Amino acid sequence: MIKFILIVNKLGQTRLAQYYTTGLSINKRVALENEITRRCLSRKDKECSFLEFRDLKVIYRRYASLFFLVGVDEEENELGILEFIHCLVETLDRYFENVCELDLMFNIDKAYMILDEMALNGNIIETNKKNIIAPLHIIDQVSKKLK
Repeated sequence: MIKFILIVNKLGQTRLAQYYTTGLSINKRVALENEITRRCLSRKDKECSFLEFRDLKVIYRRYASLFFLVGVDEEENELGILEFIHCLVETLDRYFENVCELDLMFNIDKAYMILDEMALNGNIIETNKKNIIAPLHIIDQVSKKLK
């Protein structure tokens, strides 16, 4: 089960954070993000994309200037999560047309909507990019008509 999804830049600044566990205070979340981000960013490119942190496995992948980090429980399949990260990036790329950090910063609501279409309560529910983006295209069409 997915515990959290983080997207951070090369400087370690969190651009998107989604938690699927309860009971973590804001201070604990910030401390968790800082420690995991520091560990992932300090690793070399040739090192494995998996690391263990407390009772979690953290799977991460770098795309351009963004790091996608997913914390899961011990039973989760690492390769499946890497595939999920890749699907998330491809979906963001398809919607934003080559996603970058600024797209996330200025359209954070749409990034969260994409993530919400893909994962629910820590479980992956959709990986079809067309189905994931369809609600966003409907919202875009309606907002164009209202202008």
